[in-house]
Formats: sequence, structure tokens, C-alpha cells
Amino acid sequence: MISYPPFNDKGSPMLTQNRQFQWYHVPSYIYPLVPAMAATLLKTEGFDVIWNDAIAEKWDEERFLQNFISEKPEIIAMETKTPVVKSHWKLINKLKTINPECKFVLMGDHVTALPKESMEKCAVDYVITGGNYDSSLLGIAKFLRDTTLLPKGIWHRKNGAVNNTDGFDLNIDLNQLPFIDRKLTKAYLYGEKWKRKFPFYYTMAGRDCPWAKCKFCSWTTIYPVFNVRKPDNLLDEIGFLIQEHGAKEIFDDTGTFPGGEWLNKFCTGMIDRGYNKEILFSCNMRFDYLKKGVPELMKKAGFRKIKSGLESANQKTLDRVNKGIKVQDIIDGCRNASEAGIDVHLTVMVGYPWETKDDALRTLNLAKELMVKGYAEMLQATVIIPYPGTPLYREALENKWFRFNPEEYERYDMTETVLNTPDMEPEEIIKICQNIYKVFLSPPYIARHLLNIRSMEDISYILRGAKAITGHIKDFLTIRK
Repeated sequence: MISYPPFNDKGSPMLTQNRQFQWYHVPSYIYPLVPAMAATLLKTEGFDVIWNDAIAEKWDEERFLQNFISEKPEIIAMETKTPVVKSHWKLINKLKTINPECKFVLMGDHVTALPKESMEKCAVDYVITGGNYDSSLLGIAKFLRDTTLLPKGIWHRKNGAVNNTDGFDLNIDLNQLPFIDRKLTKAYLYGEKWKRKFPFYYTMAGRDCPWAKCKFCSWTTIYPVFNVRKPDNLLDEIGFLIQEHGAKEIFDDTGTFPGGEWLNKFCTGMIDRGYNKEILFSCNMRFDYLKKGVPELMKKAGFRKIKSGLESANQKTLDRVNKGIKVQDIIDGCRNASEAGIDVHLTVMVGYPWETKDDALRTLNLAKELMVKGYAEMLQATVIIPYPGTPLYREALENKWFRFNPEEYERYDMTETVLNTPDMEPEEIIKICQNIYKVFLSPPYIARHLLNIRSMEDISYILRGAKAITGHIKDFLTIRK
């Protein structure tokens, strides 16, 4: 069983396929692509697989427990993250008393950074380190069924002692993997703010980012090296989703969609195969990839939207977190994409331990400017979180930036700030996050979107966006003093 147990302490936990964790009042469920591939591989190898996302299916704890008792899984694997890892420890201890024979597996960036901790804190049987949960989980299942060797990167118990199989292996040929079984993994449960009506699907060109250097990114812990599929392999999957599942819109959730010659081949393939006329396509992308001419080709290939990390409007911060871009790249990239007809979704972070209030407001003002000018269509704000395993976490420990004991993991959930800042109180940082979302309420932004309405589809899209924005503002209303 691959499971996401229900936790609803402060809203809906955004856990699946999320590089950052947050409790949402108006949730959108992102498809967990690598765990879904794990389910697919296990099925192809003859294992009976249960996909159990109790978060997306909105189960309560009682229903989850009843399902666990009735299904009696031999193995249950759970993806965890820092703010909920203690909840997973507690749950595993409880489930172990119900079914002592069940083998429990934890995976994710937190347990990759601190694998021994979970082995000591709860009754978990295996901890997967690294991000290739699919091949690793299959390896554990085959070890238990076929007595094969455990793969690399696995922490386990042997004769009462905690052991491990050394560092995790990144050497996996993504082009040899089957296409994900979307029925088995209930792909219909997942989706964000899509433009067209369902069917909406996710793909993953690579694991996870060709840059892989940003100090704050938790996924650099599990994917320190970029591994990418060939353009034709991704195109074949897109064709499969169109033909077999009737896909109308696809979002590729690679940390950063590949650029350069890879992107050129992909766009050419989308056009040559006619997929650009069948679907809308969106992805995560760096601003410095969006040079003149590139967005125009992407638009022709069917791209609708890109998500890009603005992070900060202060060059010293971009340099300090190893973002590898200039502020001017942000402005130029947004303008080039929007002028080509591609929507830009900005991500903004506040609460850096070296930024002043003026620095934070500079970021807010740049986001406002890009939105009002029409260079960006959507944005989201988050508080900077130093997840264990990241360079930012190590730097925070060395400089004593933490506001509280770093092991109070439940407080890394973005309902408060984790790090001290030079001249801002926690409430001010949360307020800035709220104010970033209030950009959507500005008359120029509202007028521009109303003037762009061309269909009922546009009206539905705007209404769903308004609901999400209201939810995001509520997400930052709970402030821990």
C-alpha cells in the first residue's frame, strides 16, 4: 500500500509532490508522480498494489484506520515531510500495534537528510533515502518476497540494530520506465487551477532540476543530480495521455523544465505530432531560459503557463541562495513570456534571515509591478523554510538564526516564521505574504482580466482563481506568537 494518511490539524496538508509544505484552506492536490511510478512498477512485477491517498479523498482518521484493518497490507509506504514527520512517527507506532507483521516504509527529503532519526523515533522498518522512491520501494518489496539484496540508500533493522546500505543510487534510466498507470493511482483526484476542464494530467520530464543549487530547495537533498528523459520519450507519454485518457491539459512538474536544445526538440515534436492542437501544456521554468524567441516557440508548441521562482527582488539574496539569475532576468523573462502569450505564475518568498523590511517590500513591489503591467498572471507567496538537509538549514544552525528549537519540526509549516530577521517581527512577515496576495484585488489587475474574457471557460477560470486567492489569504491568518 502506498498511502498518504489524513492529517487535518490546520487545514489540508499540501504534501504530495510538494517541494514546500503548507496547510491550505482551499486545497489543490498535486499528483505524486514518483510514488505513482512506484505503484506502477510494483504492479508490473506482480505485486498487489493499493493506492491510498486519504488526503485527496478527504478521509478522516477513522475511515483510514478501518481501511488499514480490512486491507491488512504487508507493506505500507508513506511520503513524509518535516512538518508532519512526527505525526507519521506517531501513526506508525499506532498501526504497528494493530498489525505487527506489516512492514512500514518512510520516504522523502526529511528522512533522506535524517534517516537514523526516524529509525530511532518510531517503529518504521525501512527508510528510503534519495528521490527514486519507485526503484527503491520495488527493491524493498522484492527483498521481502524474493530475498534479493536491498538496494542502495535503505536504512533498515537487522538483529535489533539499525543498518543501512550506504548512499542512495541516482543511476536510473528514466526512459526505460513504463508510463504511469493512471487508473491504479486514481489520477482523476488531482489537479490545480487548470484552464480547460478535466481530463488534466501531470508528467515529469526529469528528476528534478538542471540547476539543483538553490540553498533553500529541499529537493536538492533527494535529487542532487538532474536526471532527464529524452524529449521523444516525454512526447510519447503525452500522446498516450491524449489517446488513452483524453487529456486536455498537462502540467509537467519537473523542478525546472529542461531548456536549450532539449526544449527546442520538445517544442518541435509537439508541433510536428500535432499535440499543440490537442492540449494545453504548462511547466516550471527558470527566467533565464526565456530569452527572446524561446517563448514564441513554446507558445506555438501549445504552452499555456509557466511557473517561475522570483524568490526575491534583491540581487544579494538571489546570489546568496545560489539562484543563478539576475533581477533583470526576472523582468525580461516575464515580459518575453507574456508578450508571446504565455501566462506567468510567480513564486515569491519572504523572511530571509538577512533581509530587512525594506528588502521584503522591494520584493512585494516588484511582484505588484509585474502583475499590474500584465507581465505575470498569477503569484504565490511563501515563508522561507530551512528544511533539514539543505545548505540553508546548515547555515541557520551555524548562525543561530532559528527562532525556536530546530527540532520543533511541526512549526516548519508556514503558519509562522522559522528564522529571525534583522528588523521584522514574525507578524510583519506573515502580513507581507497576505499583502502579496492582495495584489489580485487591485483595480488594474481586475480590469485587465475582465477585458480578456472571451468565453465561459475564461469566466470559470477567473472564479476558481478568486476562490484560491481567498484561501491563500486565510492560509496566513493563523500566526503563532
